[in-house]
Amino acid sequence: MSGDNEIPWANPEKNAGSTVQVQNYSVGQFTQTNATIALVFAALSYFGCGICTAIPAIIMANSALMITQSQPGHPDQSLAKAAQILGWVVIVLTVLGILGWIALIALVGGGGLIAGS
Repeated sequence: MSGDNEIPWANPEKNAGSTVQVQNYSVGQFTQTNATIALVFAALSYFGCGICTAIPAIIMANSALMITQSQPGHPDQSLAKAAQILGWVVIVLTVLGILGWIALIALVGGGGLIAGS
């Protein structure tokens, strides 16, 4: 292949001063976040831990989102958003479950009161 047809950014020896851009942002160092741990906690909340790990997952995801939103192009932004969504889904399902049990107890208990009178 001749040098005229060569892609300019493909040869770092010829273009040592060039920078690589990803989605219009220069690649560099980003602040570390707890987005991965938040996602693990949110996933654990689906498999038996429930609201006990969903609440910490949301708290960690919110702090990770604050960091990722201040640094455009941060790679952990999608992980933090996913952890936040999963945590809120578990909390909503837990609240609906509690309300369902309360309604069931009220129906069964109310039926017993009506039958007993």
